[in-house]
Amino acid sequence: MASVQRLQHASIPMPPGGADDARRFYGDVLGMAEVEPPASIRHLGLVWFLAGDGGHEIHCFTEDGFGPNSPGQHLCLQVDDIDAARRDLSARDIPIEETQAIPNRPRFFIHDPFGNRIELTQIVGPYQDAERSDA
Repeated sequence: MASVQRLQHASIPMPPGGADDARRFYGDVLGMAEVEPPASIRHLGLVWFLAGDGGHEIHCFTEDGFGPNSPGQHLCLQVDDIDAARRDLSARDIPIEETQAIPNRPRFFIHDPFGNRIELTQIVGPYQDAERSDA
């Protein structure tokens, strides 16, 4: 069984056009450093911030009709072996929801018993380096 290593990020919905407000609140008010999302999903209008120095992140995403309990709202758990996690969850009849790939971040989604969305990912390298090598 794969083991959870840490909470990697939490995703927070914001209205379309809310990026400047997110930057003011998370960047200016809370003093969090903004980080560039991976190029493969940058077109989604994301604004990401570092939450401390442990590699934890806040991912703000745009969504029409946003609000609490948005379908995009989720937490992300970093695991040490994404393939083992996939096998173990499938063996327990937990449905796996595939999603758009991010370089060096194999990932998928599941739901907890209460319907909360959870992303599982394994970090195998920096996504920035993977993008530069594709250029």
